[in-house]
Amino acid sequence: MTIRTASTADAKALAEIYNHYIVNSTATFEEVVLSAEDMKQRVLAVGELGLPWLVAEQQGQVVGYAYANRWKERSAYRFSVESTVYLLPDIGSRGWGTRLYTALFEELRTLDVHAVIGSITLPNPTSVALHEKMGMAKVAEFPEVGFKHSQWLAVGYWQINL
Repeated sequence: MTIRTASTADAKALAEIYNHYIVNSTATFEEVVLSAEDMKQRVLAVGELGLPWLVAEQQGQVVGYAYANRWKERSAYRFSVESTVYLLPDIGSRGWGTRLYTALFEELRTLDVHAVIGSITLPNPTSVALHEKMGMAKVAEFPEVGFKHSQWLAVGYWQINL
């Protein structure tokens, strides 16, 4: 397995991974699939902020990704980021998420990042376990703030200060 910085050439593979979750799960509140061009623009936007977007490869195939993005727009939030990780649906529970997040957090420690926040649609015991394994603690839960697949969904927030 290799973990490396994402490039715009990865956009198609990243979109395919993410689109699975858009269509088949409540892990993301997005409801419209993304094109490779959409994902390319997201990779570029994260890069322009000076934040990391990493991909995991196995035998040349992108099997997952993790990145950090701005937590909020206001200046006072400039030392806080939101972390995200997605894996191919059949690759979970093999340590890929842990390896991606470990690499992501290592890069964030070299930047002026103080707080890392992960948002999780609940229930999602696998994602909760990953975030807590990384030392993140639950700091908030908002019940029934999203509506997808004909159901009201809660979102929890996990945080670690680097």
